[in-house]
Amino acid sequence: MADNTDATQTDPGFSDADYIGADPSLLLVDDDGPFLRRLARAMETRGFVVDIAESVAEGIAKAKNTPPKYAVIDLRLGDGSGLDVIAAIRQRRDDTRIIMLTGYGNIATAVNAVKLGAVDYLAKPADADDIFAALTQKPGEKAELPENPMSADRVRWEHIQRVYEMCERNVSETARRLNMHRRTLQRILAKRAPK
Repeated sequence: MADNTDATQTDPGFSDADYIGADPSLLLVDDDGPFLRRLARAMETRGFVVDIAESVAEGIAKAKNTPPKYAVIDLRLGDGSGLDVIAAIRQRRDDTRIIMLTGYGNIATAVNAVKLGAVDYLAKPADADDIFAALTQKPGEKAELPENPMSADRVRWEHIQRVYEMCERNVSETARRLNMHRRTLQRILAKRAPK
């Protein structure tokens, strides 16, 4: 078994536990209760020992008390940002594999999450298989190319969002940097992200 370094998850000789490792602790932080409980059950069946939190405060408390080896954290929670939970985990443990989940995906928040220590960033709705694959991906492994890559409109929208975040959400400064009329920028910011 030691000489088979490129075994894939379809290899019948490997179980989910082989991909998880010796420490199966997993912290799930999300304020969507039904989704959180479904994901917890799915991750338990794959071999994780799951702890859940439904708020930033609860997530930080659990991260400080028993920092997990794995974590899946929603970006926007009712009482704040999941980025604060990532920071709390990193203060206690630097080897935690953290996945950031969000329904509000944009490049700027993905960059912030990665800078704080997340190893991947998945947009909701992500299923248990996607999350398991992201959690157990080996360093240096490349993710599969998406079947439907971002459209040009979406890439433009992401770029505008990144600049807007860098300008600390100042519309006038963002418009100046993008060489765009302020009203045009306001209309773009008011719209939902293109697919």
